[in-house]
Parts: sequence; C-alpha cells; structure tokens
Amino acid sequence: MLTSQQSGVYLSLYAESRMTPGPAPQPQTRQRDPDWLARVGGWLFTWRTSLPLPIALALLIVPASSPAWRLWPGVVLTALGELIRLWAVRQIGVISRTRSDRLGPLVSTGPFAIVRNPLYLGNIALWAGFSLSAGLPWMAPVVILLLALIYHAIVRWEEDLLDARLGERYRAYVAQVPRWIPSAISPTHPEDAATFSWRETLFSERGTLIAIALGYLLLWAKHSI
Repeated sequence: MLTSQQSGVYLSLYAESRMTPGPAPQPQTRQRDPDWLARVGGWLFTWRTSLPLPIALALLIVPASSPAWRLWPGVVLTALGELIRLWAVRQIGVISRTRSDRLGPLVSTGPFAIVRNPLYLGNIALWAGFSLSAGLPWMAPVVILLLALIYHAIVRWEEDLLDARLGERYRAYVAQVPRWIPSAISPTHPEDAATFSWRETLFSERGTLIAIALGYLLLWAKHSI
C-alpha cells in the first residue's frame, strides 16, 4: 500500500520563486496563536506518513465484498490520484516529501493555481481507489471522510504557518485560490509556470510509484487466496 511519503504538502521550498519576479519574501512578524484544530494538525503533520498504515492493513485483511470485475474502477481512480500528484510534484519537486516546517517561496502554478492542496486531494483519490480495488466499496467513503478530516487539520496548521511567514503574498493567494474545491480561474499566467523535468518529477515521486505497484501486488495476492 501507500507507505511513507504519501501525504502531499504544498509548503513549496525550492530556490526560485514561481510567482512574480522580485526578492524572496522576508519572515513576517505577524503571528497568531493556533486554534485547537491547527495544534492537532501540527501533530498530525509530524506523523502523517504513518497515519494511512491502519487503512492499508484493513484493506489487506478485510475479506472482499465485490467480485473481481468491479475492481477496475478502483484502478482508474488510483491512476487519477497519482496523475494529480505527478502534476503537483512537477511544480514543487522534492519539497512534497518535507517533514519539517521549512518554508520558501510560494508556488501558485500548475494545479496549485486552481486548488491549494492538490497533493492531499491526490492522496484521497489514491486511497479511495485502493479501497475499491480491494473489493471493499463500502470502505471508500469511510477512507475519504477520515483522510479529509486529517488533511483538513493539517492544512489549518500549514495555513497559519504560511500566513505568518509569507504575509500578504500568501493572503493574496488564499483570496484567489480555494482550499479544496478546484476553481477554473487561475491567478497566474502560463509564462510564470516553470516546472521540473519529468525525470526529476518521477525521481521525486519514485517512492509513491513503488508503493502503488507493491500495493497492487499485495491486493492481487489477496484476491488469489
């Protein structure tokens, strides 16, 4: 199943800014005490790579309730989730793997121009797809709800951090781009969208791709028993 490094994060940290030319944003003095949800989100962020493991275990040990021919929609949904992740990782690179609160220039290109958390949305689609592929369609909405709650708390923590450190630049981005529901309106222009190469993208995402392949190998073994 998807193991460590599956949760996405849009705290985009690489050397060059993806927005309008200019100096890198300086640390802001504006700081607010996080509410209880943001505090929980900060703890979940630290452990987020391990949080899906109980889901993976359940998908492997709970007997399937759907016949094999119904499993292909799960494959399609899993592929869609990974395509979303690849699109996002091509914009931000290895920072999608960060486990710290390091912070750099804000990325607002690619999928980040239409929704603020594409990596998390991709993760939710991946796990929902695995639930269908495991022959457990009833578990898909449970997984979606559980991960949505976890990621929402993490995002609240991330948003407080970004707001405090990036200031007006981030608040302008928030005003234009929705948190969860993709928008058709992009605040950036095509010429602003520098990307990593596909080779760099696939190298950064190699852990996820290997985990998907391993997950489907284990599901094949489960259905074969």
